[in-house]
This record gives sequence, C-alpha cells and structure tokens, in this order.
Amino acid sequence: MGDVVPFKKPAAKPKGLCQHGFHQWKIWQDKQFDVQQGKLVTVYRCSRCGEQKVKAL
Repeated sequence: MGDVVPFKKPAAKPKGLCQHGFHQWKIWQDKQFDVQQGKLVTVYRCSRCGEQKVKAL
C-alpha cells in the first residue's frame, strides 16, 4: 500500500454583503488631485473587501 496523502479543502471566499454589490464605502484618501481628469477626486474603499471607486468633485 502507498502512503496516505491528506488533502485540504480550498479556502472559502469570505461571504457577506459585498458579493451582492452592497459595499461599505469609507473615504480612503480625501481630496486627491487627478492629473488625467484635471480635477480633485475622492477615493473610496470598501472596508470589507477592499474594492475602490473614485468620485470626482
């Protein structure tokens, strides 16, 4: 008989509201200047999953 190899289950992705698009947005950088747009922008980051979005002022 051969050696028994223990297999691990793959880690599950964190379940929560973010999988349905309900992010918890927090301001990550307040009033940053974007050179390409030529405007002040605010960077928001989801506190649960880390996704970012940028909103121009």
